[in-house]
Amino acid sequence: MMAMFLPLLSRLLRAGLLATTVALAVPAMSADEAATKALHALFDRQWQWSAETFPEFATYRGDHRFGDRLADVSPEALAARDRMAAQFLAEARAIPAERLSPTDRVSREMFILTQQRFQDIAAFPAARGMSLRALGGPQTQLAELLQVTPVANAPQVQQLLSRLAAWPRRMDQEIALLRASAAAGWVPARDVLQRVLVQLDAQLADDPEKTPFWTPFRRLGSAIAADERAALQRAGREAIATQVLPAQRRLRALVADELMPRAPADGSLTRYPGGDRWYALQVRLNTTTELTPQQIHDIGLRELARLRGEMEAVMHEVKFEGGFDRFVQHMNTDPRFFHTGPQALLAGYREIAKRLDAEVPRLFAELPRAPYGVAEMPAHMGPNRAEYYNGPALDGSRAGFFFANTMAWRQRPIWGMETLVAHEAMPGHHLQIARATELRGLPHFRRSGFGYTAFTEGWALYAETLGFELGLYADPYSRFGHLQWQAFRAARLVVDTGIHALGWSRQRAVDFAAERTGVNRDFVEGEIDRYTSQPGQALAYMIGKLKFDELRDRARAALGPRFDIRRFHNAVLDHGALPLSVLEQVVDDWIAAQKS
Repeated sequence: MMAMFLPLLSRLLRAGLLATTVALAVPAMSADEAATKALHALFDRQWQWSAETFPEFATYRGDHRFGDRLADVSPEALAARDRMAAQFLAEARAIPAERLSPTDRVSREMFILTQQRFQDIAAFPAARGMSLRALGGPQTQLAELLQVTPVANAPQVQQLLSRLAAWPRRMDQEIALLRASAAAGWVPARDVLQRVLVQLDAQLADDPEKTPFWTPFRRLGSAIAADERAALQRAGREAIATQVLPAQRRLRALVADELMPRAPADGSLTRYPGGDRWYALQVRLNTTTELTPQQIHDIGLRELARLRGEMEAVMHEVKFEGGFDRFVQHMNTDPRFFHTGPQALLAGYREIAKRLDAEVPRLFAELPRAPYGVAEMPAHMGPNRAEYYNGPALDGSRAGFFFANTMAWRQRPIWGMETLVAHEAMPGHHLQIARATELRGLPHFRRSGFGYTAFTEGWALYAETLGFELGLYADPYSRFGHLQWQAFRAARLVVDTGIHALGWSRQRAVDFAAERTGVNRDFVEGEIDRYTSQPGQALAYMIGKLKFDELRDRARAALGPRFDIRRFHNAVLDHGALPLSVLEQVVDDWIAAQKS
């Protein structure tokens, strides 16, 4: 999973928060120059507007000018932003593409696609307001934001205190949206809500210093004088106790007392009003293709059968006596396959990352300058939360981080760790996202790591396969771990479409994924709840990965001995995240340029 703030970005998309109504003014000059200047002025205005309108997103990207604020998500504000998005879309379309450079044409197309996405999502107000998800939402949003909030000096801490004071109003707005969705028949599934309650309970200690909201007050900058530090910490305790925790408890009461009694046992979109149309939209937006749910389902079955065969070949290679289920049980219970504790697991991830850092130059012509770290996942995320990556700030003020779930050290076998680091760090998410932030020739919105899950997650899954060329998977057990994770992504195609298009029950989806991949059943249950509450997102991984495979093979066949894998990889990365159709055109253009 890419970044801890993806739930926030998902809310941003749902709310249509990246729009402006500033009229387009084209100065009197040559047509090409006028179109170019108009386009970039539009991008710049939007970027500034989005920082003011969605200050949480600005914080994640390293812009702290509005760090004392939270976004307004009242119905009136959302309606106004929907209207603005429509005008913004018209404004971008009015700039003639034929008068732009190739790079600007791509930027314009992506800008239009993004604004059209807002329009499409706005047609489903009840669905977009169902924001409680297994991996996070309003219940974890503030705690996640505080992890990246700067507190180096007293003014920054004062910004933080203002934000804490604003949280009750924001939570009341979130609760109103959830009630409106529920009134329209959109209530999350029971198991999803149960996970939301667990996440909330992990934050609701009576002592403010034992909550995740106290985290920034533990790392106040050394330049703050001792007496001022003490005063700021007192203010922090007061704000957490009187503002934040009561707001979180109001959300908990809503979930437990109002939503849970109305929650369906299974969260298939076939059971919601208009759910089939909402799912079709999510499939299209998350895969950036026109594939139907049935076509994706069939692709998943095909890939799963192929990968299961390769997994069983490893089982025979190590001369294991017994069937697949017994082999998986052996792999998940033999003590030699596990670290001895949380810190040993963390050290193991860091050692793999260090090895990969030394090898990746063999496959890439240019690498990002931004560093990354491997850190422990915050405890309130829970032991069933999958590992994730959080990207660096655009201004270079914050490194990227791979967050490892050390609470789950007993369920994280050593043989599955290499492929996970390759996905989340190098050459996966960190390489791709950090590289995008440093592409100074692109507009900010293309460098921000935001938008196209099929590209970002498809790249990370493809990056796992590069481990064979980078010295990973040297023993058959690690190779099995790699194949199992790939198979699990193929299974996602089957169970996501099974749940939301074919009406599968939660139990059927859990049984299918666990039996076909051998992944720990507790983890599978958490993942199924994730797909239930975030429909379509899980389709992006394997669909994107297969496109990267296809384009690499196409380039190699077209160029023969002139094919350079290092330059190919930079060719696909050096435009930022793209829709898969645009990526295909970029690669075709690169092939043509290499031929000439």
